Amino acid sequence: MTKLTLLLDLDDALLNTNTDSFTPAYFQALAKEFAPRVDAQRMFRALDSGRRVMNAHEDFSRTLKEAFDAEFYPQLNLSRAALAPVVENFYDVIFPTLAGLTSPKPEAKPFVDWAQAQGFRVAIATDPLLPHKAMLHRLRWAGFDPERFELVTSFDHFHFTKAHSAYYAEVLGRMGWADGAVLMVGNDMERDILPAQKLGLATYHLNGEAATSSNLEARRGTLSDLRAWLTSADLADLIPNFKSIDAVLSVLAATPAALNGLLPELDAFAWSHEPAPNDWSLTEIVCHLRDIEREVHHTQIKLFKEQDEPFIPRPDTSVWANQRDYLREDGVSALKEFNGARRETLATLNGVATKEWQRKARHAIFGPTNFLEVVGFIADHDRMHIQQAWRVLKKISELAAGEKRR
Repeated sequence: MTKLTLLLDLDDALLNTNTDSFTPAYFQALAKEFAPRVDAQRMFRALDSGRRVMNAHEDFSRTLKEAFDAEFYPQLNLSRAALAPVVENFYDVIFPTLAGLTSPKPEAKPFVDWAQAQGFRVAIATDPLLPHKAMLHRLRWAGFDPERFELVTSFDHFHFTKAHSAYYAEVLGRMGWADGAVLMVGNDMERDILPAQKLGLATYHLNGEAATSSNLEARRGTLSDLRAWLTSADLADLIPNFKSIDAVLSVLAATPAALNGLLPELDAFAWSHEPAPNDWSLTEIVCHLRDIEREVHHTQIKLFKEQDEPFIPRPDTSVWANQRDYLREDGVSALKEFNGARRETLATLNGVATKEWQRKARHAIFGPTNFLEVVGFIADHDRMHIQQAWRVLKKISELAAGEKRR
């Protein structure tokens, strides 16, 4: 049976946001909390600048929060540490008082209850432009316990906004790149629907209008319409297609982002733990990704640059973990090195002309192929090892939970 992963937007999808009232009230409350340390107009300008920086952000080694902080606080001539108590108090005490400016969508909770009863995986894929605390408050305003969702995106933990299709790839990576159907559900065509489609995901546009049969075929309507449609839909039709240039590049950018999000602050045991005798540890997975990026993927791309129809070799890299004794390496350092190697890859690929992606080659394993397909193999390899790392993390979490129960 095909599994379904539902990615749900929050603003005006599960929660009536009432932007015209909420946004000014939010800014005014924030300005009041910052006074007298910061002039209101200066704060507004810094907020706007920080938001623009986040929307343009493509650095998978820095979170959106890190990018925002680097823009926001210098414009206030204050350090983040100096304002940290004010910011924490605002989101703990003041921000919750804005709940009355929003309201739950009446159909949202019944829909989510039904979806989870079907065994669907459900994540809150909201634009990560606010702190995690704010996102959790807003979910509660919508009538939900945040713990019931597998993932809630926020600027603390994510590296791309919804302006980039890599955001959706990062969401799936953080969920372990599960095989099966995926559906992105949201009301904003420019940020919920088009970027998700660019990645290769199926989408459902919540346009507030009851669906006709033609609307259902176009996958748009209300949450109630969506439930009715999913009841009879063939979920196999919702399996993503990651074969386009945009999709491949998005996956390649999202892989280090997902790993940077999945693997922070792990202890030595977590990095070195092998769940079973033939399983790799997280250190071995990351070292493998680093070395294959440097020694295989870079070589393959270079062959296309230097030859008309190159032969693409594919060495047996499965033996490297033992041969190179990856377990003795430092996982944190290896991850940083993989980030650097992937940055080089993307710098090259982002400069490739559209027509060049169709250049022919012969692959040692797959036979006749072209440049796009070869780079697609890299993305497939990424997804496979994200799945592997996610399973290892799950085993480690289960072990930790077992220890707590003793």
